[in-house]
Amino acid sequence: MRELDRLFDRYLDREWAQSSDAQRGVFLQLLECEDDRLWRWFMGYEACPDAALQPLVEHIRTLQD
Repeated sequence: MRELDRLFDRYLDREWAQSSDAQRGVFLQLLECEDDRLWRWFMGYEACPDAALQPLVEHIRTLQD
């Protein structure tokens, strides 16, 4: 999804370089999820059920253009 790509690009541009290995691992785990689930989480239609992923989802949602 193009919209998800924009969200992830924003995160990668602003956060990836200074992220720890653990934080990068969580992001890579997030990328393994299906697009339709990601969309529902990022749009706030559903909460992410994974306690490790939820804080990152919320953080990415707060990043502005």
